[in-house]
Amino acid sequence: MQNYGNYFVTKHHPKPKVLDGWNHGFLKLSTGVELHYVESGQKSSPLMLCLHGFPEFWYTWRYQLRYFNKSYRVIAVDMRGYGDSSKPKGYQNYKLDIVVDDIIATIGALGI
Repeated sequence: MQNYGNYFVTKHHPKPKVLDGWNHGFLKLSTGVELHYVESGQKSSPLMLCLHGFPEFWYTWRYQLRYFNKSYRVIAVDMRGYGDSSKPKGYQNYKLDIVVDDIIATIGALGI
């Protein structure tokens, strides 16, 4: 635990067990960020890429990861700034064109 004066206290908690038991991975993108993802299904199957909204993370897609994995390679990404993905500082790093570049780079990094 770090104490930042009388204003902020940062506590580090262990991850909940519900996040275990999934196939986790990381992609180092050409955009300079590292994205965390969870994958289900066969690599040879068509890709279904699941992108969460605000303020969520990959776990939003847990039911789809299980439901569609027989027909698709389902990948749920923690977008930049969320979950276990990189968290660049500054609002300019979260503009729409930057996030779109991450999505394009993610598809490329997955070999699609």
